[in-house]
Amino acid sequence: MAGSKVNYQQHFERSIAHLHEESRYRVFVDIERDAARFPIALWRPAGKDQTPRQVTIWCSNDYLGMGGEAKVVEAAVCAARRHGVGAGGTRNISGTHHPIVDLEAELADLHGKEAALVFTSGWISNLASISTIAALLPDCLIFSDALNHNSIIEGVRRAGCEKQIFRHNDLDHLKELLIAVGPERPKLIIFESLYSMDGDLAPVAEIVRLAKKYGALTYVDEVHAVGMYGARGGGICEREGLMDRVDIIEGTLAKGFGALGGYIAANAAIIDAVRSYAPSFIFTTTLPPMVAASACAAVRHLKTSSDERMRHQSIAALTKLALRAAGLPVLDNSSHIVPLMVCDAERCKAASDLLLQRHAIYIQPINFPTVAIGTERLRITPTPRHTEAHAAALTEALVDVWRTLDLRFVETHAVSPRHATLDAHCTHPSLKQAAE
Repeated sequence: MAGSKVNYQQHFERSIAHLHEESRYRVFVDIERDAARFPIALWRPAGKDQTPRQVTIWCSNDYLGMGGEAKVVEAAVCAARRHGVGAGGTRNISGTHHPIVDLEAELADLHGKEAALVFTSGWISNLASISTIAALLPDCLIFSDALNHNSIIEGVRRAGCEKQIFRHNDLDHLKELLIAVGPERPKLIIFESLYSMDGDLAPVAEIVRLAKKYGALTYVDEVHAVGMYGARGGGICEREGLMDRVDIIEGTLAKGFGALGGYIAANAAIIDAVRSYAPSFIFTTTLPPMVAASACAAVRHLKTSSDERMRHQSIAALTKLALRAAGLPVLDNSSHIVPLMVCDAERCKAASDLLLQRHAIYIQPINFPTVAIGTERLRITPTPRHTEAHAAALTEALVDVWRTLDLRFVETHAVSPRHATLDAHCTHPSLKQAAE
């Protein structure tokens, strides 16, 4: 039998070349984090003759710097010494260790729910939970926000149920879709409390009100809000007093809590159903005790300490103010996310490279498919460990980069901070459609 005449290598090389042609090829910067000095880190440029350089990180999702918090690190070290570094298996074999049981109890308490279930990542928690919950409801109809994260999209796809996409944060559109469905049909509304690329918030109270009126379950992704908002770090739903009205809350341990993993919190029956039916949970090795212990320490700390949240909001506001005052095109929002609009993939990568090489500031470029073509940006994430001096240096560096690359400044009075939109900062022809 003759061998295959397919040139497999060529297909992969063409795929990579296509990314280069569209200026979408992603380069991973070799960064060595320093727990004690964060956001300062060591950058190791490619090439063995290149000397490592000290840089300032401005794009970390370790939003509160909890990954380097002394008690969180110590919890991981103690657990590793006591239990070892592995988990021992899946939860169904030998991986239900005591630290993860403790962690799930802390998370259920954080959100005022009967139970919680921990997964290896926030992406997996969405994929597993959404696909399982929807599949277990006969003839379930899913309503999903147009800007929901890829993990939600994949969970909806895996469920195999009928879906309807409602325009981003558009209550009238959601209501219209709900009215068209009979009251007896199971319905699941899925949305995020805080959208991480634009930094805007969902109208959670209004969505919940519509869900209750038209008989739908609600599933809210609080990944970019847990730890950072609410009196105990329970997220936007806690801050708005709505945790008891949302049916399923999904979160992560890898951002505000500085560790690794994802989870859902809900009533005991929902949690038990996902635990029992979700293949992505059943067949995956659980988080190691050292990770569960460190996450648990972070959750416990942020339940009683508001200092990190207060400093976080303060430096985020200061950073936005400084960038706007310099005429830099910041997309306005009421969260801690600072999107700086470039609106061109090639120039966005160039801006990132210039920041790193000339100013020792690390901010990864954000391009398609993470954001729509024509809305490329530098996504800046201040932390409590950034200072006013860091913000001043960032502003000065960005002004230099904008001038060097001839990027567009905005008049400081031209766009009202309360009414700034993508259209105010980008003119790419695909932008209006993407925003809609």
